[in-house]
Amino acid sequence: MSQHLHAVALVVPDYDAALAFYVGKLGFTLIADEDQGGGKRWVMVAPPGAAQTRLLLARAVGPAQEQVVGAQAGGRVFLFLHTDDFAGDHARMTAAGVEFEEAPRHEAYGSVAVFRDPFGNRWDLLQPA
Repeated sequence: MSQHLHAVALVVPDYDAALAFYVGKLGFTLIADEDQGGGKRWVMVAPPGAAQTRLLLARAVGPAQEQVVGAQAGGRVFLFLHTDDFAGDHARMTAAGVEFEEAPRHEAYGSVAVFRDPFGNRWDLLQPA
């Protein structure tokens, strides 16, 4: 048997603002943007070259979902963006206006820097050693 993680739902306040960041600034590929009626859309994005795992951008509906925007992991780093060109991606992302919380650091497991999306979710940009 073979399995893989297909998608992770990321609760966002607005589809278009999320697309502006993930596609416009991070350079993710838009996989799907399908109107489902009633203001709901099926919006999937993936990092460049990703073969399987995607983000499902899910617009928050109602107070309970609105409260978790940017805090789905309780303030911890939530998502890990793996790269094979840390320096190049860090420079490109910085130039695009992505805000890093720290300077790049080199750990035993690889090069890493934490950034936030505009909604408050913390990410690691990571190139394993």
